[in-house]
Amino acid sequence: MKDSTTVYQILTKTISLLYVILFVYAATSKLIDFNHFTTQLTRSPYISNYAHWISWGTPTIEYILAGLLAFKIYTLKAFYASFSLMVLFTIYIVFVLNFSDSIPCSCGGVLSSLGWKDHVIFNMVFIVLALIGIIATHKQQHIQIQK
Repeated sequence: MKDSTTVYQILTKTISLLYVILFVYAATSKLIDFNHFTTQLTRSPYISNYAHWISWGTPTIEYILAGLLAFKIYTLKAFYASFSLMVLFTIYIVFVLNFSDSIPCSCGGVLSSLGWKDHVIFNMVFIVLALIGIIATHKQQHIQIQK
């Protein structure tokens, strides 16, 4: 049992760290070039009316999730929220790609240089990582309860 607990701990810590890096990087990139980020959101189909709220809300949520992932007690909830956020981002991208003529990128930093298909694949990798994190956290908690 100790070996499997260690594996689950390593998995959850590694995935948490990857998400912390992603969210802190993405949020910081958006805030560093905030005017560009906001402008891109105002040009985005379907969400332009909410650009102001999204421009502040997205980096705020990303920082909050990064903070929650740093604390073991919140890891499971943060994985669920991270999964949900990445699914939401991915659904929006797929929706825009299939139903819109205008596709501005409001991502920050290196992520803005990804092509749309690459961006969907990148998001899918993080969705899978969140699912693995959720499962590993549940298994880790189950093993601790059995002790």
